[in-house]
Amino acid sequence: MFDFLTETFMVRALIVGILVSLTSALLGVSLVLKRYSMIGDGLSHVGFGALSVAAVFGAAPLAVALPVVTAAAFLLLRLNESSKVKGDSAIAIISTGSLAIGVISVSLAGGMTVDISNYLFGSILTMSHGDVVLSIVLASVVILLFVLLYNKIFAVTFDEAFSKATGIRVSIYNTLIAVLTAVTVVIGMRMMGTLLISSLIIFPALTSIRVFKSFKAVIICSSVLSVVCFFVGLVSSYMLETPTGATVVCINIIAFIIFYTVSYIKSNIHRI
Repeated sequence: MFDFLTETFMVRALIVGILVSLTSALLGVSLVLKRYSMIGDGLSHVGFGALSVAAVFGAAPLAVALPVVTAAAFLLLRLNESSKVKGDSAIAIISTGSLAIGVISVSLAGGMTVDISNYLFGSILTMSHGDVVLSIVLASVVILLFVLLYNKIFAVTFDEAFSKATGIRVSIYNTLIAVLTAVTVVIGMRMMGTLLISSLIIFPALTSIRVFKSFKAVIICSSVLSVVCFFVGLVSSYMLETPTGATVVCINIIAFIIFYTVSYIKSNIHRI
């Protein structure tokens, strides 16, 4: 089962995948509880648009996508703070617009290329040494953020008004989480694909919430579950010769069903 560790590209995919899964789960808990979980989906569409434009002009994909997606994260925050455009509406505006730009760019470039297809559906062959380094830095920053600023993140997640009243600069924390989410999406969609990267942000948190109720327990469970699901998904895709991104999502769905069943049984036992 561990024969894949002899392949360099699989080792890179394993390292990047585990670290991206970990950061996605940590950031996802806060995003899901703030009802802003679809930001990952919106940013991945922005990434697709940026990558498509980069492919048309022959530019470096990562160098184009990273600043564009980060800027989109800032814009989403500003739109969300507007009294006229809120949450899901802001994400819909940005994501559909970016997707349209991407589709037009692909059309003008003469159709779907291998590179664009890999970013759209994901490919573990695209992982590079630079991705490994970037994912290590990203994971380190996110873990330090949650360890050192746990209490403030907790407060901002559950009650922004109270956080502001206590002197916490809410906008800074929201911006930091959004930027880190943008970087996570850009790195992760090279392997998971634009269509599936948001699942790493949403599923672990939603699954953990089924069973655990405290913020700390949800964070820990979500992190462990995300890493385990990715590892099982990667090994399964290698053995079954199926797409990695889709396989990881299917494993997350199975985990969600299991946790939901456990939650249902626990609630019925308490009623008896």
